[in-house]
Amino acid sequence: MAAKFKKTAKKTSGKTRSAGAAGKGAGAQEQAERLSKTLSESAQQIWLAGVGAFGRAQAEGTKLFEGLVKEGLNLEQTARKFTGGQAGALRDVVESKVGQARERATDTWDRLEKVFEERVQRALVKLGVPGRDDLAELSERVDALTAELRRQSGAAPARKPAKKAAKPAAAKPAKAKAPRKAVAKPKPPVAP
Repeated sequence: MAAKFKKTAKKTSGKTRSAGAAGKGAGAQEQAERLSKTLSESAQQIWLAGVGAFGRAQAEGTKLFEGLVKEGLNLEQTARKFTGGQAGALRDVVESKVGQARERATDTWDRLEKVFEERVQRALVKLGVPGRDDLAELSERVDALTAELRRQSGAAPARKPAKKAAKPAAAKPAKAKAPRKAVAKPKPPVAP
């Protein structure tokens, strides 16, 4: 466009020089008209080129926009797949760590419980309180003795002996008894 404008300007300046001094007035007006026409045509061509560029940009811009939207959707899907996989892996790691922490807490609690039971058992032994095993053994011995007594008494079922009739109080004179000394009851042990 600019090259065409320069050629037109050279042609008009060349004609003006050749026309000479006589035709300067008429030639200058003609030259001005041609220059004006050339400028007008150039301006119109520039305008049309701009309108065409705008139209093309609008058409291609829509296509470009739609293409960018499609590409964005593809990237979003890829990102979701990636983050979904990462989220699954992260969830697995977190569950593993929680499981390990739970196991540690359970082990620690079990050890603490065992230490507590051992200390309580030692305290009970020091106080002379029989343990579960001692009571079970004693219960077995009582059962064995009861069975032996039944066997020796003729296999009769165990009955409570009948109470003897109380004798009248007037029959025997009552003896005076010395008052008993008060025995202090042992206090229950205080937990350490």
